Amino acid sequence: MTAFLLFVLGLVALVAGAELLVRGASRLALSFGISPLVVGLTVVAFGTSAPEVAVSVGSALNGEADIAVGNVVGSNIFNVLFILGASALIAPLVVHAQLIRQEVPIMVGASLLLVVLAWDGVLSRADGIAFMLLLLFYTGFLVVQSRRASKDTKEEYAEEFGDGTPRWIRALVGHRGGLLLLIGAGLVLLVIGAHWLVEAAVTFAKALGVSELVIGLTIVAAGTSLPEVATSIMATIKGERDIAVGNVVGSNTFNILGCLGLSAAVAPSGIAIAPSLLAFDVWVMVAVAVACLPVFLTGREISRGEGVLFLGYYVAYTAFLVLAAQHSDGTALFSRALVYAVMPLTLLALAMGLWHHRRRRARQ
Repeated sequence: MTAFLLFVLGLVALVAGAELLVRGASRLALSFGISPLVVGLTVVAFGTSAPEVAVSVGSALNGEADIAVGNVVGSNIFNVLFILGASALIAPLVVHAQLIRQEVPIMVGASLLLVVLAWDGVLSRADGIAFMLLLLFYTGFLVVQSRRASKDTKEEYAEEFGDGTPRWIRALVGHRGGLLLLIGAGLVLLVIGAHWLVEAAVTFAKALGVSELVIGLTIVAAGTSLPEVATSIMATIKGERDIAVGNVVGSNTFNILGCLGLSAAVAPSGIAIAPSLLAFDVWVMVAVAVACLPVFLTGREISRGEGVLFLGYYVAYTAFLVLAAQHSDGTALFSRALVYAVMPLTLLALAMGLWHHRRRRARQ
């Protein structure tokens, strides 16, 4: 019971801390004349990943590598399959052309780079520093590129991340000193929440007899992704659907380059990568990232049907982890059904959708 209470308090602290950090940093950036578009692409996308950073860095420093890596891999899978799936059920998600041409390929590239660097079973400090340098380059590129953004795009981001700040925050902080206090309070809550969440997760793993990796891939990953859940679903409800998609894609790229990069850089001996993670979960993360391309290309939206497909795959993935953790006799049958039936049919459907999309474009 104590562990459950600690877990809930940790989640509350993480979500509250992320909200304070995102809102405070957004308004501080805007006060310095930084465009709302840059704020949306960087501060907000990265800020919603702050819980993942807090949990993974804390776990890496404590020698709990499975939670550190499982949290990031599980969050990326959760972000695409669950968040985009749930958001698409509310309303079909419009996909901005820039996401198809640039952001999704970068997300896929970062996922594949993780596979390459982790193939030897460890993310070294040098690997972590390389990830951080790539993130700095990517952020700088976005800042330069955003100066050429259309007026409509800038106005949309201004509405979401500028004037959309809650009234209680605007009333509380009327100057930059107050915004810095807001950011500081958010960081403190993140650190405290991450500590409580990881401590509770380790207790759960021991009590349930499952590995810390499974806990990191499921409970911790879903918990630390709550800011992304709130941001994407609220953006969908308000009709700002490209922001809902962009938040997920941007957060996934940051999770790999920033979260794992910083975790590996601060860990004394880097981060060990579990063989089971390399054999299955990392490839699931790569697969869902690659699957975004044909889904996004077909009509440049995520339909409700595709949203159901995404959610179904997340349920199947979670069910597989639970069965494998319990060493169930049905695990082998379940995995064969996924590999030899469900996945080929899905790939065929995606390929047909892409083919029809290209035929329509050729006719035009």
